[in-house]
Amino acid sequence: MVNVPESPATNFLDDDINDFLRYLRSEKQLSPHTQQSYLQDLQKLQEFCATVRVDALGKIDAQHIRQLVAYFHRKGLSGRSLQRVLSGIRTFFNYLQKSGRVKVDPTAGIRAPKSPKPLPKTLDVDQVGHLLEITGDAWMVTRDRAMLELFYSSGLRLSELTNLDMGDMDIRNGSVRVTGKGNKTRELPVGRYAREAIQKWLTIRSNELTEDLDKKDINALFISKQGKRINPRTVQQRLKHYSIKQGMFNPVNPHMLRHSFASHLLESSSDLRAVQELLGHANISTTQVYTHLDFQHLAKVYDKAHPRAQRQKDDSDSKPPK
Repeated sequence: MVNVPESPATNFLDDDINDFLRYLRSEKQLSPHTQQSYLQDLQKLQEFCATVRVDALGKIDAQHIRQLVAYFHRKGLSGRSLQRVLSGIRTFFNYLQKSGRVKVDPTAGIRAPKSPKPLPKTLDVDQVGHLLEITGDAWMVTRDRAMLELFYSSGLRLSELTNLDMGDMDIRNGSVRVTGKGNKTRELPVGRYAREAIQKWLTIRSNELTEDLDKKDINALFISKQGKRINPRTVQQRLKHYSIKQGMFNPVNPHMLRHSFASHLLESSSDLRAVQELLGHANISTTQVYTHLDFQHLAKVYDKAHPRAQRQKDDSDSKPPK
């Protein structure tokens, strides 16, 4: 059971808070941990009321709630923490309003400041090159090398990679068709390193693993040792394994390779629109800006900028026609 500690300066709130906690416990059946979280939020309300000398529930208005947010923001609470505190206080006043103890909810329409989003973690070109120096000829190593090369080569999301089917790869054309968020399909260029790694994997997959394939996953590009479509969690674990094995400073996750892909292309090309298109962002306004960019333009930007692309013309293309 969670009880409100004595708070002489703001004891006008104690009974209401204890009733609220009983409501959370008996009717909402929330855990003691969750109840404690609400209590901590409301103790901040009590602290603020004592600071500004508010001594009655009916005197708390919207201006006080705004001042409370600013007060704790100055004390170092992050935007996320303030959102949590404001949410707890809002739930408390909703309860008071429904029970007829207050007529107006002073938290209505008040928002906490947003926390700045942390910058995505990326690897530099040398770090990516070191990570992808995976040695060995075992089928699992060959598969993993193909997956990681494709991740970085084309900036795929984890779900996009695991959902790839055999028919989505066009080795000869150097492209892959992926289905991203919102079930939107896009075609992406695939660099030489990735194409070579995937070709080796496809040879092993067709020659050695055909009998083990699960019928429902027979078309999956990347499969597990049980013959099933590879699980996203397995990909994460394999990437973490190689980042540790290769002596990376921190474990690498799939999204870091996607961020690195975008960062390296932007550094080399400064073509933000092309990179956004390659990433397949779902934002409608962003998509509308890039509708005029076709695959050929994207491929040219990719060829010129991506450090592991090195897409080369076939010998037959370089020969003059007879």
